[in-house]
Amino acid sequence: MPPSRARRLPNNNTIIPSGGDMSVRALITYEDQSFALEEVVLPNPGPEHVVVRTTCSGVSIGTEFSMIRDKLNRGAYPLCTGYQGVGVIEEVGRDVVGFAPGDKVYHRHNSSMQLPDGTDISILSGTHCSHVIMDPVQSHGFALLPEGVNDDVASMFVMPAVGFHGVDMANPHVGDTVIVYGCGLIGLGVVNACSNRGCVVVAIDIDADRLALARKMGADHLINGSAEDQIEVVYTIAPEGADVVFECSGIPACVDPAFKLCRTHGKFIWQGHYGDAPLAYDFRQPHGRQVTTFYPCNDGLEPCRRAVLKNMAGGVLPWHHTITHSTNADDAPALYERINRGEPVIGAVIHWSD
Repeated sequence: MPPSRARRLPNNNTIIPSGGDMSVRALITYEDQSFALEEVVLPNPGPEHVVVRTTCSGVSIGTEFSMIRDKLNRGAYPLCTGYQGVGVIEEVGRDVVGFAPGDKVYHRHNSSMQLPDGTDISILSGTHCSHVIMDPVQSHGFALLPEGVNDDVASMFVMPAVGFHGVDMANPHVGDTVIVYGCGLIGLGVVNACSNRGCVVVAIDIDADRLALARKMGADHLINGSAEDQIEVVYTIAPEGADVVFECSGIPACVDPAFKLCRTHGKFIWQGHYGDAPLAYDFRQPHGRQVTTFYPCNDGLEPCRRAVLKNMAGGVLPWHHTITHSTNADDAPALYERINRGEPVIGAVIHWSD
């Protein structure tokens, strides 16, 4: 039975022994935007749970720091962020099948947790932790890790899966001219997915390092928006405009310029996340061009996660190039302080154990 369809049935696996709550370590954010590696308490696992020892957790800089800075309010401080990780199953509950101790898995969530003094921690989604407790049936994401992909690279699976989901939804065709507007990790995932479909991919950003990564992901044309007239360059490549435009920056001010690059009857994908505030844009641009728009949300769940991990393992998605920073758990607070101060980071991984 595929692990993503695990059911609660009796099994003969090593089971979780009865006992008290678990004391583990987690990266915690406080209201003053300070960071600390703290001892935290996870609840006693039940018969429906698995306990996973984290090897690596991937950092999602855009989403996490929007929550850390309270631009996206998803819970009260203190916070435990992180929504992607890889680890090894240490124990399984007696009602779980499809998994066994020693299995390597990837996941997207953790259980509730508290500080030792009983203070509740908001889980957003809590994967920056030495251990996670999960119900494989109810989990937002939990499955066996494919062979051939390293833990650190695999722990960054969500962002390319988000991009893959948007590409799958919009369905660009071979030979289509595709604009990727913003080459963060999601945009880089879009670049790779469109390149693998045989599209002509035009990557636009104002950061030379991100554009260099876009080339490694398969971009055919690079436009530095801070030094070039992007409209002039795009319409030189595609005189009628691009067939498909992915707005991946998540910056409201980038929406109108991105719409101007789309041809009549083209496609526009709202691939970025624009925060909780209402978003205003020039209606005349997409209306006059009769543009079809798409609103992908989340990472496409198990099919898209499995696809990008398979592509990582096979070398089709050279995602290791995106990891610009790597640290052990003890030094994770210092890394987060540097990111919060504005140090340029594209992809970062926290190593918790072997």
